[in-house]
Amino acid sequence: MKKPKGKKAAEATFDPALYDLIRAPLITEKGTLVSAHNQVVFRVPLTATKPEIKKAIEALFKVNVNAVNTLITKGKLKRFRGRPGRRSDVKKAFVTLAEGQSIDVTTGL
Repeated sequence: MKKPKGKKAAEATFDPALYDLIRAPLITEKGTLVSAHNQVVFRVPLTATKPEIKKAIEALFKVNVNAVNTLITKGKLKRFRGRPGRRSDVKKAFVTLAEGQSIDVTTGL
């Protein structure tokens, strides 16, 4: 089977679900420190897996990904106007890019 060319080829590879996997880049002090090691940090859904994250980053940013490391930060118990509440759990993905490649997170998608 031949690959479609032109506009239809772009539509065939575009998957809107990829945008749901990468919620936002995390621009923190630690995130800028790991950028020296060719890594970028993203916030992802709690249900996202490493292969899904890798596929989404490669498709959206057109880069090669060497590794994906994830961690889940548990939400803290806090008080809001005297009443106890809980912050949401957050999953972060540390994406290691191939040598010589980079993602400029300040420009967006």
